Amino acid sequence: MHPVPQLVAVLFALLLIALSVNLIARRSGLPFTVLLVLVGMGISLLSDNVPSLANMESTLSISPDLILFVFLPTLIFESSYNLDAGLLKRNSVQILTLAVPGLLLSTGLIGVIIWQALDIGLVASLLLGAILSATDPVAVIALFRQIGAPGRLSTLIEGESLFNDATALVLSKILLGILAAGAITGSQLAGGVVEFFILFAGGLAFGALLGYLCGLLIGWLDSDPVLEIILTTAVAYLAFLIAEELMHVSGIMATLGAGLTLGTWGRLRVSASVRVYMEHFWEVLAFASNALLFLLLGMEVNLLELARAWELILWVVLAMLVSRAIVVFVLLPLLDRVPGVRPVGLGYRVIMFWGGLRGAIALAIVLSLTDYPFKDLFVAMVTGAVLFTLLVQGLTIKPVLKLLKLDQPPIADRLALFERDLEAHQHAIDRLPALQQGGMFSSRIAHRLHLHSRQAINKAKRKIKRLRKRELRHDQELNLFFIRALAEERSYYLEMYDAGHISESSIRRLLMVLDHQLDTLKYNGGFQNVNGHHSYEYIEHWLFRLLGEETPLKPLVERLRITHINRYYEITWGHFQGSRHVLNSLEELARLESTPRDIVDQVLEQFRHWNSLASDKLHRLNQDFPELARLLQERLGKRIVLLAEVETTREQARLGTLPKGAAERIELELYRQLKALRGLPIPILEDDPAKLLPRVPLFARLPHSAIERIAAQCEAVTLEKHDHLIHQGKRSDRLYIVSRGIVRLQSRVNGDEHHLSTLIAGDSFGESALMGELRNPDISVVAQTPARLYALSRESLDRLMEQDHALAGHLKRSDARQRQIHHSESSRG
Repeated sequence: MHPVPQLVAVLFALLLIALSVNLIARRSGLPFTVLLVLVGMGISLLSDNVPSLANMESTLSISPDLILFVFLPTLIFESSYNLDAGLLKRNSVQILTLAVPGLLLSTGLIGVIIWQALDIGLVASLLLGAILSATDPVAVIALFRQIGAPGRLSTLIEGESLFNDATALVLSKILLGILAAGAITGSQLAGGVVEFFILFAGGLAFGALLGYLCGLLIGWLDSDPVLEIILTTAVAYLAFLIAEELMHVSGIMATLGAGLTLGTWGRLRVSASVRVYMEHFWEVLAFASNALLFLLLGMEVNLLELARAWELILWVVLAMLVSRAIVVFVLLPLLDRVPGVRPVGLGYRVIMFWGGLRGAIALAIVLSLTDYPFKDLFVAMVTGAVLFTLLVQGLTIKPVLKLLKLDQPPIADRLALFERDLEAHQHAIDRLPALQQGGMFSSRIAHRLHLHSRQAINKAKRKIKRLRKRELRHDQELNLFFIRALAEERSYYLEMYDAGHISESSIRRLLMVLDHQLDTLKYNGGFQNVNGHHSYEYIEHWLFRLLGEETPLKPLVERLRITHINRYYEITWGHFQGSRHVLNSLEELARLESTPRDIVDQVLEQFRHWNSLASDKLHRLNQDFPELARLLQERLGKRIVLLAEVETTREQARLGTLPKGAAERIELELYRQLKALRGLPIPILEDDPAKLLPRVPLFARLPHSAIERIAAQCEAVTLEKHDHLIHQGKRSDRLYIVSRGIVRLQSRVNGDEHHLSTLIAGDSFGESALMGELRNPDISVVAQTPARLYALSRESLDRLMEQDHALAGHLKRSDARQRQIHHSESSRG
C-alpha cells in the first residue's frame, strides 16, 4: 500500500480502537487513558505474530516532534480554553508555586537521589529530574469530571500541569546546554536563570497577545462557525510554532497564554451560535489527540528493556515519589501563611501527591535527546516511571478519592440535583393534562404517570430534608440560594448580550460585579461592597481630567465622556432588567417549595431593593438624558424586529418553503444589520445654554441678543458619576451652569467631608470668579449623577466686553448689585 493511504488507514484504525476503549472505560469506570496504554501494549505484544498489527506499529510510531508539534498544542489549548478562570485566579499563588519553585525543587531532589544512588553524573541526574517533574494528569482530570470531584481540586492539578510542562521543557533545554558545555559555572547558572524567565514570560506574553488579536478578529467577523473555529485552531498551532521556531521562547506558554486569553476575555466575542460548535470541536480534537497519544505510548513500550532496567526504574520511581511528597506536603503548606491565600486541605494534598501522573511531556523530552550517550537508558527509566504512574497511581486514584470522601459532589451540586428531580417531575405533572385534552390518551396511563411523578417529588423532598438535617445549615442554604439567584442573573445577562441588547463593554462590567459577588458568597460567606470600576478606568479618568483641560483633544474627551454616560445608562437598564427577571424566576422556584420560605423572602427582598435602586436611577437618567432612553428603545425595537425576521427565515427554511441558499443569504444580511446595532452610539444631546443663562442672576436682565452672544461662548462639560469638576484648593475663573444631573459642593476640613449644597438643572456657581475675584476655593465640586454643565470662562467674557461696551457696563452694574445683595444678607446674618 502507498504510504499515505496506509497512514490514513492506521490513524482511523487507531481511532476506532480508541472509541471501543472509550465504551469499555465508561462501562467499567476505569480511566480511559490507562486502558489506552494497556491496549497499546497489547498491540505491541501481538505485533510479532499478527502482520497487520506489525504494519500498524511500523507506519506510525511516537516521536518528540509528533508530541510537541501535533498533539501538545491541541491538548494545551483545549485545557486552557476551558479552565475555570475564577478558580485559576483564586488559586494562582499555589499553582505558580508548584509549577516553578515546586518543579525546581522536585528536579533538585530527584537529581540528588539519582546521583547518589546510581552511577550517573549530577547534571545528567538533574536533567532526568526535570524530565520526570512535569505532571500530566489527563486520566485524573477525566475521572474528576466523571465523578463530580470538587472544582478547586481539578483546577489545582490541571493548572499546575499546564504551567509546569513549560517549566520542565525550558529547564531541560538549559540543563542540556550545561551538559554540552561540560561544566557548571556561576555565569552559566545566572544566564540560565535569566534565560528561564525570558522563555517562560516571553512565551506567555506572546501567546496572550496573539489570543487578544484573534479575539478582536473574531469579534469583527459575522457569525461563521467555520471561520471562527479555523481561527482558534490556527492560533493554537501558530502560537506554538512561532514561539518555538522564530521567537525562541516557550511554545507551551504561548499556546497556554492564547488559550487563557480566548477562554476568558475572548469567549464573549465568539458568536453565541458558534460557541457550542467550538466547544464540541475542541473536545473532539482533544479526544483524538489523547487517544492517539496514549495508544502510541503503549505501543512504544518495550517490556524486555524495562525488565532489564527494573532496579534503575525502582530508584527513579522512589525518587519521584519522595520529591513529589516533599513538594506537596512541605512546600505547599508554607503558602497557608501568606495573606489572602486559601489553605489547601490535607485530603486535597494527598490527591495532588498521588494524582501527579507523568505522561506525554516526559516522553517528548527524553525522546528528543539526540546524540546523547545515555538516551536509551533514560528512555527506559522515563518510560518505566510513566507506566508506574499510569498503571499504579492511575488505577488506584479512584479508591483513594473514595477513602478521603472526595468522590462526592459538593453539597451545592447535590442540592441542585435533588431540586432538578423535583422541578422536572413538577413540570411533567403540569404537562400531563395537555396530553389528555385531545381525548386519545388513556386516563389510566396519565394517572399512573402522575402518581409516579408525585412519588418522585416526595422522594426528592425527603432527600432535601435529610440533606438539610445532616449537612446543610440555614446560613449555608441562604448563601446557596443567593448563589443560584445570581447565577440566574448572570445567565440572563449573557442571553441579553447574545441577542445584542447589551454592548460588550456593558456586559463585561455587569459580569465583573456579579462574579465578584459570587466569589464573596462562595468563599467569604456573604456580600461585600463591590467597586464596579476596573483599575484601568481610574487611569482613564485621570487622563480625561488631564486632556480635558485646555488641549486639542478636549472635544474627543467630551465625546468619550458622553459615551461613558451612555454605557452607565445601559448598565443601569441591564441591572433593572436582570433583577426583574430574577424576581420572576424566584417566585417560580418558591412555588416548588424546595427552599424554606424565609430564605426565599430574604433573597426576594434583596433583589427588590436592587431593582428599586436601578428603577430610581433609570427614572433620574430618563429625566436628565431623555436622548439616551429614546436611542436605547429605538435600537431595542429594531433588534427585536430583526430577530423575529431571523426566526421566521429559519422556520421557513426548516419547513422547506424557502430555498436553503436564499435563507442563508437573508440570514447573513439580517445578522449584518444586527451587528450594526451593537455597541454604544454617541447620542446628540440637545441643550441650549441660551435658555439657561437668564436664570443666572448676573445675566437675568440682559437682552436676548446679548444672551445669544454669550451662549455662543459657552462650552459643554460632561461629567460621569463621582467625577470632580473642581478640586478643593484649585483656582477657577469660570461660571458653571448645570444643564442636566446633580452636582454637589463639598469641603474637606481636618479629614472630614462636609456637604455644603446640592445643585440641579438650572443652578449655577462661579459668578464671582467669572467677574475677576480669583482666590483659592475651599470647596470641591463633584458630580453625584451623570451630569452635563456649561462653562463660561473669564477670558471669553472679557473678549465680548471689549467688543461691546454697553454689555460691559451692564454686567459691571449687575455684578455690583449682586455683591451689594450678598453683603446685605451677610450683615443681617
